[in-house]
Amino acid sequence: MATKTKIVYGVLGAITLIGIATWVYQLMGGLGVTGMNNSNSWGLYIICFMFMVGLSAGGLIVASSASVFHVAQYKKVALPAVIVSTVCICMAGMFVLIDLGGIQRVWRIITGPNPTSPLFWDICIISCYLIINIVYLYFMTSKKPGAADKVAIVSRFALPIAILVHSVTAWIFGLQIAKEGWYSAIMAPIFVASAMDSGLAMLLIALAALRKAGVFEVDQKLFSSLAGLLATCIAVDAYFIGCEVLTMAYPGAAGAETLALMTSGPTAPFFWFEIVCGLLVPFCILVFARNRQRTGLVLFAGALVVLGVFCKRCWLLLTSFITPNIQGANGITLGTQAAQQAGANIWTLAGTYAPTWPEIVIVIAVFALGVLAFMVMCSKLLPKGAAKAAEPSREGADAA
Repeated sequence: MATKTKIVYGVLGAITLIGIATWVYQLMGGLGVTGMNNSNSWGLYIICFMFMVGLSAGGLIVASSASVFHVAQYKKVALPAVIVSTVCICMAGMFVLIDLGGIQRVWRIITGPNPTSPLFWDICIISCYLIINIVYLYFMTSKKPGAADKVAIVSRFALPIAILVHSVTAWIFGLQIAKEGWYSAIMAPIFVASAMDSGLAMLLIALAALRKAGVFEVDQKLFSSLAGLLATCIAVDAYFIGCEVLTMAYPGAAGAETLALMTSGPTAPFFWFEIVCGLLVPFCILVFARNRQRTGLVLFAGALVVLGVFCKRCWLLLTSFITPNIQGANGITLGTQAAQQAGANIWTLAGTYAPTWPEIVIVIAVFALGVLAFMVMCSKLLPKGAAKAAEPSREGADAA
């Protein structure tokens, strides 16, 4: 192992350990050490959960579509796509467990499930999703006869589950009638569309990093083809967001107040960054074939897409918390330790949230652990020089 790689491993490992220590501190002090309160019951952890589920689903959709729709060239990147997907879904699960606070009671999910709750649906589909990823990786790296046939079979299950995992996550929000910013019939398509563009953008970034490290080679023609697919996904994502915004902006629509908060309120910077930098600019770059031949431009556009989708998760989650479901003084109690112990005003008529240092440190640590896991998995599953054999070969594979 190269000295530089050892240093990177050491830095990522140290950040992870700091994050674990901070998480223990959070367990001791409860979720009161975070910026969450009674007006904003979800915060940075759930934002990252939605974000990572999307990155994961996008990667697996690309990998499984290669086999299901017999796109031979995309099969070459199926293995790194599944590795990205596996790492991201594990990170998403970690954010949910961290957000629980009292993790010692996680066993109650099994002993006291509520089948009518979308949260329970999400737990089930994420568990199936993780199993599919593990099985996928096993058969894709297996040298046993018939492994490629099994990869093709698993792909048939992986594609609908990848779509479902983000759809169910969307239904957690879309089925909440009390929040007009979430209550939407097209919330699931919006989530799936953003998963496609952010997941594909993340895959392009990962492929470029692997190519630079000499771990996995992907030819420029395939890289440009994936960039073209990303441009299409961006356009679809923009269309769905446009449909939602138009519906909310129409005179007399119930979502006018929420739209005003999105476009000119506290979450407006996130909204406009996504629209301009996360959709418009990347599309204008990637829609031209000559730009898709330039790796630097593709990576720049991909990074903007990923950041834009993260901003989408921010404005989508936080906008609906700004106006509490209560009218008149005294509002609702904040429920924070600072409000109770420091003698601050415990009442609020508008939701406010800002992540505290424990949240930020823990999130950085989870991302560091994810990068570390990705590097280790790639070093084990993608040995140098094996890029062309990323998927087991067999006669008549396209006939599966």
